[in-house]
Amino acid sequence: MDRGFYRPLTVEQYAGYADQVPADFRFLVKAPGQVTDALRRGRGGQGLQPNPDFLDLELAWRDLAAPAGEGLGDKLGALVLQISPLPAVWLNDMAPVIERLHSLLRALRVRAPAALLAVEVRDPHWLTPDFVAALKDTGATYCLGLHGKMPPIAEQLPILRALWPGPLVCRWNLNLKHGAYGYETARDQYAPYDKLVDPDPDTRAALARVIAGTTGAGWPAFVTLSNKAEGSAPLSVAALAEAVLAAGGSR
Repeated sequence: MDRGFYRPLTVEQYAGYADQVPADFRFLVKAPGQVTDALRRGRGGQGLQPNPDFLDLELAWRDLAAPAGEGLGDKLGALVLQISPLPAVWLNDMAPVIERLHSLLRALRVRAPAALLAVEVRDPHWLTPDFVAALKDTGATYCLGLHGKMPPIAEQLPILRALWPGPLVCRWNLNLKHGAYGYETARDQYAPYDKLVDPDPDTRAALARVIAGTTGAGWPAFVTLSNKAEGSAPLSVAALAEAVLAAGGSR
């Protein structure tokens, strides 16, 4: 659920979504950008100034965990903290920001002990032993981010292996052919999103194997797909489901 990234949702809004889906449906809910972006940004996405609310516990609780948990109830699958690209000057010394994230996850775990917390990042500099240790310590997981700003799926899988066993959370957002800033290009090329314009069988097969292995071991798998992944999210879902079956998974 991307909507909450742009503006926090209320308990009533979450409950309204929950009323529209069957009992076994589960939502992935993104934290507000006010919590997960280190910068305050302009309309074009350019960073304007430091964000004093970055990884703030009280905001993360008030605007994400508390209302989503109450409004969605059993239909809440995972709370996703999508950390936006960091200021370049931070990337050479990740220890302070990893510790800041660790502190937030630790505090959220105390307040929401049963919640599935997942962290998606947009800088490969996060993918370190210290990051894995922070996730392990708090019972959080890594959200596979299939996007041009991150390495291909094969290069991200070691993080999941280090956290195994546990659930899978994945967001397949953008076909890698478009690079880090290709959303507009993909949007224009793929509209009206009624066919697979750029099928990506390698990514699909790799993801299917991870899903089949995760669910086969008794853990849940939560995967979202964008129209910008291959050209049509519904058709990508169908193709991925077939690939999961071929990899030994079940419906």
